[in-house]
Amino acid sequence: MSSMQHDSIEPIIPATTPATWLGVMGGGQLGRMFTHEAQAMGYKVAVLEPEQDCPTGHVADRHFLADYSDEVALTEMASLCAAVTTEFENVAAGSLAILARSSFVAPAAASVSVAQDRMVEKRFFTECAKTSTVLPAPHHLIESAADIETIPADLLPGILKTVRLGYDGKGQARVRSLDEVRQAFAGMNGVACVLEKMLPLAYEVSVLVVRGVDGKAAVYPIAENVHRDGILFTTTVPGPNVCGETAERAQHAALAIIGQLNYVGVLCIEFFVLQDGSLVVNEMAPRPHNSGHYTMDACVTSQFAQQVRAMARMPLGDTRQHSPAVMLNILGDVWFQNDSGDSQQAREPAWDKILALPAAHLHLYGKAQARRARKMGHITFIAATMAEAQQQLAQACAILGIAP
Repeated sequence: MSSMQHDSIEPIIPATTPATWLGVMGGGQLGRMFTHEAQAMGYKVAVLEPEQDCPTGHVADRHFLADYSDEVALTEMASLCAAVTTEFENVAAGSLAILARSSFVAPAAASVSVAQDRMVEKRFFTECAKTSTVLPAPHHLIESAADIETIPADLLPGILKTVRLGYDGKGQARVRSLDEVRQAFAGMNGVACVLEKMLPLAYEVSVLVVRGVDGKAAVYPIAENVHRDGILFTTTVPGPNVCGETAERAQHAALAIIGQLNYVGVLCIEFFVLQDGSLVVNEMAPRPHNSGHYTMDACVTSQFAQQVRAMARMPLGDTRQHSPAVMLNILGDVWFQNDSGDSQQAREPAWDKILALPAAHLHLYGKAQARRARKMGHITFIAATMAEAQQQLAQACAILGIAP
C-alpha cells in the first residue's frame, strides 16, 4: 500500500513558487532538516524560536528571535511567509491561529490541538476506529485524587502519563497498584493524567503518512522501533517482525486518521503490536518524526521534502524505499564514552571511523553542547541487504561505545 485518494478540499492560498518564504515554528533539528530540504527546492525559510543558538537558526534565511506566543513576531512572520509549519507539537494553538490570519498554516491549529492532549487524542482515535478498527489501549482519565479511586481493577499494572507536554519518556511512570498511582500522580504535581493499561507488547511500529491540501495522501513503509529509557534507539525498515497483514492494517488506520483530521503535512502515528498479533494505536506526532529520519537516505522523497511539498501545495513525492535501512539515534552520551575512563569530560566521537563504514550516512544537528540523553544526531545505514546494514550498525555501536 503506498497511497490512497481522499475527498478533495478547496485550496486556501495560491500555489507558492520558488523564492517564496516558508516559515517554521521551532528551532530544533526537525526545523533544521526541513530548512535544508526547502532551500534545496529554492524556497527561503524563516524560523521563529526564542533561543539564539539553535539548529534551525544556524541555517534559516531569517530568524525571528521571539517567544512562540509573541503576537508581533507571529504577525510579521505570517505577513512574510506564504505558509508556516511547526516542528514540535507543543506550540500553542493560539499562536497557530494568529499565523492563520494571513498565512496558510499546515498542519492547522485544530489538528495540532488533538495531539497536544492525550485524552482528546484517545477519543479521536476511538472515533476513527469505527472505520480503521484499531483502538487505543484501555485507559482512565485522572484529573483529581478522587478519580484514582474509580480506576477499574483490570487497568493495573499500567503507565501513568501526563495529559499534556510529555515526550521521550518524560511525564510518565509505571504503576502496579493504587498506592503507586497516588504517589506518581502527586509526583506529577497533580496535573491531569491518563492511566493506560500495560499490554503484552511484542514490538512497536510507526507509520509515516503525508496528505496534501488537495486531499491526496501517501504512506511510507512500516518502521519498527526500539526504545531505550523512553527515547528512540533504532528504527528498522522494513521491520524484521512486521508481517504483511499488520503493515496493511497500520497503513489503513493511518490513512483513516489523517483523512478524518483533514490534515495537511506529515503525520507520524505510533502503534503497539501485541503478542497475539493485534494492533493498538498509541499516539501521533503532527510533524516529521525521529522514526522517519531514514527516509532522508533510503526513500525517493524524504519526510522533510514531503512537508515542504504539502505546505507549498506542490504534488506529493514518491514514498518508495529503495534500500533496506536502519537508523541509529546519536545521544549526547557518546561524547562521554572515552578511553580515558573520565565520564565527565566530553570528547568528540570518532566520526572518521563511522564514515569509513560504507553504509553509514551521518547527520549531526549542530548543537553546541553535548548532554546526556540529548539528541545530537543520527546515522542511517543503507545497504543492499538488511543483514549488511545491521552488521554495520553493530560496528558503529562498538566504535561509539553504545551497547548493541
